[in-house]
Amino acid sequence: MKKAFTMIELVFVIVVIGILATIAIPKFAATRDDAILTKAKTTVANIRAAMSSEVQRRIFEGNYTAINDLGGVVNTNDKPIFDYFDGNSSNRRVLEYPPRSCETNSSVGCWMKTATGTYLYKMPAGVNLANPTFTVNNNRFDCNTAVNPDSCRKLER
Repeated sequence: MKKAFTMIELVFVIVVIGILATIAIPKFAATRDDAILTKAKTTVANIRAAMSSEVQRRIFEGNYTAINDLGGVVNTNDKPIFDYFDGNSSNRRVLEYPPRSCETNSSVGCWMKTATGTYLYKMPAGVNLANPTFTVNNNRFDCNTAVNPDSCRKLER
C-alpha cells in the first residue's frame, strides 16, 4: 500500500499557508516602513548633534558665523547630502558618512535638497503623510511644522 497525502490534506495545508501569508506580508511591509522612518529620525538627530558641536567649536575658535547650509547639490540624484557645513568641502563634515540623495525623482525614504535651500524628506509610501521639509535657520535644523505638523512629529519623536 502506498503512503501519500490525500487531496483534502493538501488543500488544508495550502489554505493554512495562504492565511498565514495574508497576515504576515502586511506586517513585513509595515516593519520595512518603520525601519526607514527610524533611519530618517536617526539622521535628523545626528545632524542636530553635529550642528550643535560645530556651533560650539566655532564659538571656541572665536568664529560667530551662523551655519547656513549642510551641503548637498540642489535637485540632483544619488549624490552625497549633509556632507559639509556651509556646502564647502574645505569645512568640516556634517556627517562622517553622509547619506546619498534620492536615486531617482520617484524614490521614497530618502532626502533631497531643494532649490530654495531646504531639505525634503520623501516619506515611504506606506506612511501616508506629506513629505516634510527642513530648514537650516539660526544654527538649527528645523522641520517646517506650519506645513506638515504630522510629518514633522513622525520624524522628530
